[in-house]
Amino acid sequence: MTLVLAMLLDALFGEPKAIWDRVPHPAVLMGRAVDALDRALNAGTMRRAKGVAALALLVAGAYALGWLIAAVPDFGALEVIVAAILLAQKSLVDHVRAVADGLRQSLPAGRQAVSMIVGRDTGAMEEPAVARAAIESAAENLSDGVIAPAFWFLVGGLPLMLVYKITNTADSMIGHRTPRHEAFGWASARFDDLLNLIPARLTALLIALAHGWTNPAPILRDAPLHRSPNAGWPEAAMAVVLDVALSGPRAYHGVMSDFPWVWPEGRRNAAAKDIDAACRALWRAWGLMLLIVAGLALIWR
Repeated sequence: MTLVLAMLLDALFGEPKAIWDRVPHPAVLMGRAVDALDRALNAGTMRRAKGVAALALLVAGAYALGWLIAAVPDFGALEVIVAAILLAQKSLVDHVRAVADGLRQSLPAGRQAVSMIVGRDTGAMEEPAVARAAIESAAENLSDGVIAPAFWFLVGGLPLMLVYKITNTADSMIGHRTPRHEAFGWASARFDDLLNLIPARLTALLIALAHGWTNPAPILRDAPLHRSPNAGWPEAAMAVVLDVALSGPRAYHGVMSDFPWVWPEGRRNAAAKDIDAACRALWRAWGLMLLIVAGLALIWR
């Protein structure tokens, strides 16, 4: 029931700007912790071992903090609030919907909005590419920002939810194959892959079932084509339920990469209305997850 309340609280209020303009968001604090360890340890020799040690410190600290919060004798009120803050359903929908609103104003406005949620080059994107990028981000972040933290809360309460969030933050900051982070970020990237293994596939299942899609063949075919071992699963599911071809060629740092299409049978003329459909899909998958969690709560009473 703690998770049910947290999901509802996040869905209603999201991330109130009035609060986070005054105090640092927990994600910001996590980022500062990762950055501090990066600056302190990522130098000299044995960088992979130092990266393992940094991740161990982050995970141990997150687990201990989660345990302390859950142990506060307040009938779980603080735990509900913290769990709600660590979920990102409403804020995800708001950011994705902003891209559709931008495209309706103008192509430059759509590019600007999508540049806030993706890492690829957006300056030369046409409308279908902008829409595809927003839809892909919606699918991937449904897994990373909502289903995965909720899943780990179900498995081990707030401590494991915080472990997941700090690992995901570390992966996003240092889990890149760059000269600086190839070795130091290896542990964070691999552990993040492991923690997302089940949630990514669960997200794909939720998206598909929430739309009555029961044929797993195209998802099983296309998900492994993604460069990420996990992100392809929710993306493939979103592609088939919207009947929109996703992924495909895109540019990073001025270099065009010819990635394979996900659900190549789908339409390639994605537009603002397809982003709207993706937002509705986010809520339908979230609603199914909420029903599952509520059902588990009734069983465990």
